[in-house]
Amino acid sequence: MPAYAAFAAACPWFLPLAAALFGAIVGSFLNVCIYRIPAGKSIVHPGSTCACGQPIKWYDNVPVLSWFILRGRARCCGRPYSFRYAFVELLTAGLFLACWLLFPPAKAACGMVFVSVLIAATFIDLDHMIIPDVFTLGAGLFGVLLSCLVPALHGPTEGIFLVDGLRSGTAALQGLLVGSGLVLWIALLAELALKKEAMGFGDVKFVGMIGAFCGWQGAVFAVFGGAIVGTVWFAVALLWQKGSGKSVELPVSAETPEPAPPALGFGVHVPFGPMLAVAGLLYFLCFHQLVADYFATVSELL
Repeated sequence: MPAYAAFAAACPWFLPLAAALFGAIVGSFLNVCIYRIPAGKSIVHPGSTCACGQPIKWYDNVPVLSWFILRGRARCCGRPYSFRYAFVELLTAGLFLACWLLFPPAKAACGMVFVSVLIAATFIDLDHMIIPDVFTLGAGLFGVLLSCLVPALHGPTEGIFLVDGLRSGTAALQGLLVGSGLVLWIALLAELALKKEAMGFGDVKFVGMIGAFCGWQGAVFAVFGGAIVGTVWFAVALLWQKGSGKSVELPVSAETPEPAPPALGFGVHVPFGPMLAVAGLLYFLCFHQLVADYFATVSELL
């Protein structure tokens, strides 16, 4: 640690820059996951290819920079490709940098894993209205394991690794069970009241994953914070749709055979995963202490 502290003091810019660059590289990999995992394709082989089928050269696959250098068009065939690829890379880089600046190194590394899962799940849910199990069950169990290995993920430690690891792992498991159980009951009650499916089972597992990294308080915050985020987004989108006369199109739900995406409106299914992800991210980066203090106050009053 003294050597690390000395290096960080001598080059205070180096490690944050490395975190951001690493985030951009991970973001490039997340783009592959977002496209290939829902399609059932390998994320390892083959390498990146253009829509025309030509392999993408390594110098045309540099995170963020390549999109700007090529002006959003493939070198091999000139086809335009979406800015979203560069946006995912920039977003991941920025959030990795935030984790590094806000937390100690071990917790920052866990935060980077959490952020990666949230980003991949968000864009897959936006595209397909599904969240694959690898980002819910798999990431949730991995969050419990990380919590045992990095006890600081769930609060201050006492200095005895086995005791701290057991406490942190228990908090993660509690968050996974409370989060998924809470959303499951909300989904069942909403389905009973509305006479139709109100929330996908992927969202149930997704909140459990958030709880594994954030504890039960974070899971509860994600549910109700996600509802607030969704309400604000829905209201703004409806106002924009009404004012501009242009419909806001949504992904096609897996259970509807119509190929055309539906316009935004009441009664139309919208992906809830991105809203849960935003709320979970806000809790992890900004509001964890505030929420913990709130629940502590409520507990004292009761």
